[in-house]
Amino acid sequence: MNIISDLDIVINDPKLSNELRDIAIKVVDQQRISNDDALMLYEQGSLSYLGSLANLIRERKHGDNTYFNRNFHIEPTNICLYTCTFCSYSRLIKKREEGWEYTHDEIMDIVKSYDDKPVTEVHLVGGVLPQYDVKFYSTLFSAIKAHRPDLHVKALTPVEYHYIFKKDKLSYEDGMKLMLQSGLDSMPGGGAEIFHPEIRDQIAGGKCSGEQWLRIHEVWHELGCKSNATMLYGHIESFWHRVDHLDQLRQLQDKTGGFQTFIPLKFRNENNQLSHLPEVSVIEDLRNYAISRIYLDNFDHIKAYWPMIGRDMAQLSLAFGVDDIDGTIDDTTKIYSMAGSEEQNPALSTEQLVQMIKRVGRRPIERDTLYNVVQDYTDVAFDSDHEYKGYLSLPVIGN
Repeated sequence: MNIISDLDIVINDPKLSNELRDIAIKVVDQQRISNDDALMLYEQGSLSYLGSLANLIRERKHGDNTYFNRNFHIEPTNICLYTCTFCSYSRLIKKREEGWEYTHDEIMDIVKSYDDKPVTEVHLVGGVLPQYDVKFYSTLFSAIKAHRPDLHVKALTPVEYHYIFKKDKLSYEDGMKLMLQSGLDSMPGGGAEIFHPEIRDQIAGGKCSGEQWLRIHEVWHELGCKSNATMLYGHIESFWHRVDHLDQLRQLQDKTGGFQTFIPLKFRNENNQLSHLPEVSVIEDLRNYAISRIYLDNFDHIKAYWPMIGRDMAQLSLAFGVDDIDGTIDDTTKIYSMAGSEEQNPALSTEQLVQMIKRVGRRPIERDTLYNVVQDYTDVAFDSDHEYKGYLSLPVIGN
């Protein structure tokens, strides 16, 4: 498929408005789009139009390369001081019997259970409780590194860091420096939700503000370290709230260059205080991936979190700007199924991930957390017994 020729067809479509045609020309010419442009994309951009533009950018940056890693998740607790209305995962302190609270030793036992597996990353994030303080996490990070120095520790969101630093009367600068010294390698992107206070106060009141979330990432970037970013979409926000959120991320990335990946997170409506809201459609999911790719020109990667959207949707997203589908996950909790995710058992083997990527004509690349290539699986064949039979078989996209 000749991408530029396909875009010529899109741009020369007589039904296309002049405004959308001008945005397409900007993208082809590698010019930054404005906030007004982004809002117009949300309000008027068709799925095929957005997909064509996003795929052009994706293939300019990465060709057919599609990244994944071998990782596992640990949630120290699902008990939380905060009561986010969108959250299906956490349990209030008064309902402790419905949750778990791992000790330091129990977390280390989980880490050790992966000693004979070729994982490269442990992802730690969970609820906020007083006993999970600066000392707990700094000691835990040090213990993980002492036990397995090669394991990348990606841990905690600004929501957790803001709480524990405030509790210990530490500045963000001193707190993040201590975490780095203790063995923290990078930060995940969670807790961003929607930055604008008129939405954030309704869905995540009491947590760190959008400004505080951004500042903690900025401090971490200033230490020479990397992190990810997210946006929770599809609930009570308007399109302009999404644009505002993306704008603040793009501005910080212009300043620090410390973000690696942007992950749009779909609101799921089971078992939470917003269950009365319908979930957005698959078409809106794909449009949101595409617009994120078009707008965030200074982010290298757009990730689809396959446990939340399902394997088939993750495959489709690879034609709408996405170049990363996260990892093998091998989760130790029910965080995804609690929210009504598509995947009730969120774990895939390396073979399954590779086949999932190959079936839509993309190139499967195992990476480490910092996007160093571990192995190119393009020419690696697996036993058919290992192949997951439910994947879509879609036309090859790109050259």
